[in-house]
Amino acid sequence: MHDLHLKNVRPLGAAPCDVLVRDGVIVECGAIAERPGVPVEDGANAILWPGLIDAHTHLDKTTWGMGWHENNRDGVLRSRIDYERENRLALGLDPHRQSMRHAIGLAARGATHIRSHVDIDTTHGLRLVEGVQQTRDKLQGVIDIELVAFPQSGVMCMPGTVELLDAALSNGCEVLGGIDPCGIDRDPKGQLDVIFQLAVKHGVDIDIHLHEPGELGAFTMELIFERVLANGMQGRFAISHAFALGMNDYQRVGRLIEQIAELDIAILTTGAPSATVPSLKRLKEHGVRVGAGCDGIRDTWGPWGQPDMLDRARIIGMKNGMRSDDDLRLLLETVSRGGAEVMRLQDYGVHVGARADFTLLAGETVANAVVEIAPPPLVVKGGRVVARHGVCVVDMP
Repeated sequence: MHDLHLKNVRPLGAAPCDVLVRDGVIVECGAIAERPGVPVEDGANAILWPGLIDAHTHLDKTTWGMGWHENNRDGVLRSRIDYERENRLALGLDPHRQSMRHAIGLAARGATHIRSHVDIDTTHGLRLVEGVQQTRDKLQGVIDIELVAFPQSGVMCMPGTVELLDAALSNGCEVLGGIDPCGIDRDPKGQLDVIFQLAVKHGVDIDIHLHEPGELGAFTMELIFERVLANGMQGRFAISHAFALGMNDYQRVGRLIEQIAELDIAILTTGAPSATVPSLKRLKEHGVRVGAGCDGIRDTWGPWGQPDMLDRARIIGMKNGMRSDDDLRLLLETVSRGGAEVMRLQDYGVHVGARADFTLLAGETVANAVVEIAPPPLVVKGGRVVARHGVCVVDMP
């Protein structure tokens, strides 16, 4: 951990002050005299904000830094999954190299924590997890990475996957994933029962991809609610995407959100432009924990996306029709504190006693900082400067 004296910054957009960091923890905010031997950085009146958090991404997938991937396939989910699984090796998608590129890009743009789903299937076994684990080890002190054992190709329809998930949870994955129990596995009871059994066995949280729209997704959610309650997993379950909450039935969605709030289920959104998405403001009005993520960026699924949580905040904001300054502040809170609440990060923030994981943001106000397309002037992790003006201290491989 490191010491740092950060001068002339505006915590959360408030009045300018100095911040003193000792051993990676914020110990003082205000008018601070320089201490001998403590490095000094001038924040130049930038906004001081807790580190941004990509709470839903796929570090093992990106083609970032590789040659252009030509994509002329259809947009059917199953075909995208199958193509990626069967062509990873031929395309040269090295999980360590590519996850390094993705994670370094996020760190350079203000992120201090990542939750990454990593594919586990019977074609690749645990190879992809092992590659991202190498990245996690190499980037210690630059960005924290939490791994989700993610059965993207299915669970019940891919015999042998359950055993691989079990092994992954015994070897460094902190969270268990799942995917479309109806749409992918066509066996919702089978998949959900197995996933809950594994989660209880290993004492881990669950974060399930739920692309299923409308009433199909609502049905799956109700099966999830039953199992969260029966297994005492309130506060330990997250639904990523949750496209069903965007369906055109206000009362039906309202009842689902009430149950989500009652069971303390978290929602993770990417603001997917091509899908129905949950209303961020409606979820927050019910007290639901909501985080956000970049999802897959520039991969075999499509050419879009940036390793940049401010860019993702703008996408979510446009999808949700958000325009006011209060709305823009909520977007920034969602891509920072929202992810921290989902991941249950301790000592997160920019107050005395918090870990010194933060970023500076350019802008007259918080709302201005969200829409201003500019790299963070400074990113700090554990009191150490890890990026300046969009360039990380670790070079891209």
